[in-house]
Amino acid sequence: MPDQTPVQIAWVTRDLDATERVLTGLLGAKKWIRMPGIHFGPDTCTYRGAPADFVADIALSYAGDLQLELIAPVSGASIYTEFLDAAGPGLHHVCVEAADLPAYEAALRDAEADGTPVIQQGTMPGGMQFAYVSASHAGVPYIEIAHIPPDIRAFFDHIKQEQR
Repeated sequence: MPDQTPVQIAWVTRDLDATERVLTGLLGAKKWIRMPGIHFGPDTCTYRGAPADFVADIALSYAGDLQLELIAPVSGASIYTEFLDAAGPGLHHVCVEAADLPAYEAALRDAEADGTPVIQQGTMPGGMQFAYVSASHAGVPYIEIAHIPPDIRAFFDHIKQEQR
């Protein structure tokens, strides 16, 4: 796994508005940026080893330097719908960022070699690569490993500046 500090904590919810209100009060997030209808298609995402095809609404904010992400599934099967069906809304994953693409690929190989399987992975528009590995043995359902390219980093930095 990358030797990094977590950069994000994420929740899966059925109600973005309600979860935003609660986390704003508890964690001091000032502004949420909504990204509705994000499509994860079979050409760019897999879920449990098969091509994935799902849509989710996403909201981002920050508490200090820590990114807060809310994910509300809209349609299709995914790691998010699986989580909601099994556990209901709640803390879903902690994300660590790989320093570069080779470090990302190495982290995935290391996770698999350690018996921590990749459950879902893909590439977002803009080139961000992500993979979720099972981490229930560590007390959180998943750890997300991400490679964040410069354009996505600039977008995240803009959101963070909106908090100040």
